[in-house]
Order: sequence, then structure tokens, then C-alpha cells
Amino acid sequence: MKTFTNTSYIKNLLLLALLLLGKASFAQDVEVIVVEEEEEKKKFSFSGSADGYFRANFNGLNKVIPVDAGGSVGPTAPGTSFANRPGFALGMVNLIGTYEGKKVGVVADLVFGPRGEEAVFGSPVGSANIINQLYVYWNVSEKTTLTFGNFNTFLGYEVISPTGNFNYSTSYMFSYGPFSHAGIKADFDLGNDWSAMVAIMNPTDFTDINPFSEYTFGAQVGYSGQFLNFIYGKQGFNETIVTGVPTDTDIKGLFQIDYTGGFDIGDSFFLGINATYQDTDGVGFYGAALYPQYTTSDTFTIGLRGEYFKEMGDFGAIGTGVDDSDVFAITLSGNVTIGDYLTFIPEIRLDSASDDAFINNDLEASKSLSSFLLAAVFAF
Repeated sequence: MKTFTNTSYIKNLLLLALLLLGKASFAQDVEVIVVEEEEEKKKFSFSGSADGYFRANFNGLNKVIPVDAGGSVGPTAPGTSFANRPGFALGMVNLIGTYEGKKVGVVADLVFGPRGEEAVFGSPVGSANIINQLYVYWNVSEKTTLTFGNFNTFLGYEVISPTGNFNYSTSYMFSYGPFSHAGIKADFDLGNDWSAMVAIMNPTDFTDINPFSEYTFGAQVGYSGQFLNFIYGKQGFNETIVTGVPTDTDIKGLFQIDYTGGFDIGDSFFLGINATYQDTDGVGFYGAALYPQYTTSDTFTIGLRGEYFKEMGDFGAIGTGVDDSDVFAITLSGNVTIGDYLTFIPEIRLDSASDDAFINNDLEASKSLSSFLLAAVFAF
């Protein structure tokens, strides 16, 4: 009787073990299937934005005025990219499609409208001025990513899309630095909040073609949200290519060093910083800007951009026609969020140059310009 009891007990244990193993195996299979389905759902995404604005000068022209010589004088605006048209004007429509896998992915970023066309001005071949970014990437390891194609610049505090900027109008430093690059770059996670990047690229903003047989080199070192950026390379035609006549004269390489970063000072206050220096054989610019921002509520943030921009030689960005001009610009902006998608940006901007750069209401040259802007940015 005792032997029978032990044998039954062992059989029951074996049966229970088999049932548990089967259940664990089934649960594991179900878990794998669920994880794979979740990964599949996360691979494709679609996002974008649309924006427009109203802009008016306080002490400058807001309309076209005919002059006796047969030409005309049009509205005046800051010498920066984007948001320079009078009255009600369009920004752009931005459509971004992304496929994100575990190891590889692709980003297709299309822009339509004035802001988009001005952003991709250097790439008229093949893209019809609509491709802002188009690149593939490969996560070689957990610490290394390779990116190949057309990608927005890594220099500067501001970006092309208004959804990534606090101010709607842009700074002088951003406007005359690079917008985009075409090439290959490698990003490295060095650990302990350190990162690095190296790149080989076409001349700046030529993202569809390289007509110059020259290349630009880029690099970045980052630590805890602070970045030091570099680019170097020849950016255009030399005299021999243009005229066909052999010459010893050659274009010089462009060198730019740029610092971009920021710091949280308390729960509601953020201070962004940008400083840059660009030089091509004595012609270029340098400057610095501060971006203090204060959040008053979940729906409103107020911020300021104070920028000093100095030209070297006859760079010609400010529009004075005088060498070595400089400008100080203050832009006060608010961000009013409506729901999850819409942001209104009221903005007052004051530009003060060292030399005459603007036209006032009396058709006289002026060193200063004050303007008002109201933008609406919808992001989805």
C-alpha cells in the first residue's frame, strides 16, 4: 500500500511539471507574438505642420511705392531668412514620413510654400524645391549610428521648421549659416552624457548634386545638451571653373565653429545660448545670441532673443553696403498654445544696425527697423 501511494505521487508531480512547462512555453510564444506585433505597429509614422503669419512695420514701408526713375521701392524687412513678407503671408506645409526599424530606418521630409522654398534654395536639381530632408540610417551598434543622405544642419540653435523654434522669425546667425547638408555622418554615444559626430558632405546647401568636385568636413562634440560644432570646406566655383581660363587663384575654404546649448534655471526658466564664427579668407561673420524663456502656465510662455551679429569684410548680410557692419536685434515673442496642436506666436522685433540698412516711411535710409508679427503654427 505504501509503494502504491509513492508511485501515484511521483506520477502526479511529473504530470504537473509537464503542464507547467507547456503553459510557460505557450505564454512565451504569445509574448513573442505580441512584442513582434507592437514593433510592427511602431515602424511607420507620419507627422508635419502648417504655418502662416501677419507682419507689419512700425517705422518702415509696408507697401510698394513707385519712384521717378521708373523703378519702385518695396517693403523693408530684417535681413534674415523667413517671415519677411508684408501683410498676411504663408509659411509652409511640412510633411514627414518615417520608417523606424530596430536597426535601419528612413526619413522623408517634404516642404511646400515660401518658407520651404527659401530653405532648400541650393537644391533645385531634381527635387523641385520640396525636399527638406531625405536620409536613411543604420544603427550599427547601440553606440554608433550612420546617416546617409540629405539632413538639416547640426550647427546653430534654430531650425528650419517653426515647430522647433520659440521665435517665429529667425536670427542672422541662423540665416547665414548652413541650412542643410548632403553626405554621410557617423554619430557616437561615448557614454556619461558625451557624444561625438563626424561627417563628409557636399558644399553647404547643395543637397541634390555636387557641381564643384569639393567636399566639406563636419564634426561635433557634445556633453549633456551642450554642443561644439565645426565645418570646413570650399563652398563654390573657383575662377578657372567659371571662365575656363587657367589661373593660380583658387577659392578659400570656409571654416565655421559654433556653440549651441542651454540650461534649465529652475522649473519655469530656460536660457538658450548660441555663439558662432564663420570665416572665408577674411570674409564672414561672428555673433552671439541669448534665448531666455519663462513659462507662466501650461498654455503660455514668453521669451526673448537678443542677438549681436558682426560682418567681416564685404559679407553683405545686413544690407548696408558697407564693410564690417554690425546689427543688434531684439525679438520678444510669446507662445500661446491652443489644445494639443495649435500655437499662436505674437512677436515684436527691433533691429538696429551700425549703418543704413532699412527704408523708413519717408523713403529715407534708416539704421533701425521695428516690426510686429503674429504667426499661427499647427503641428500634428
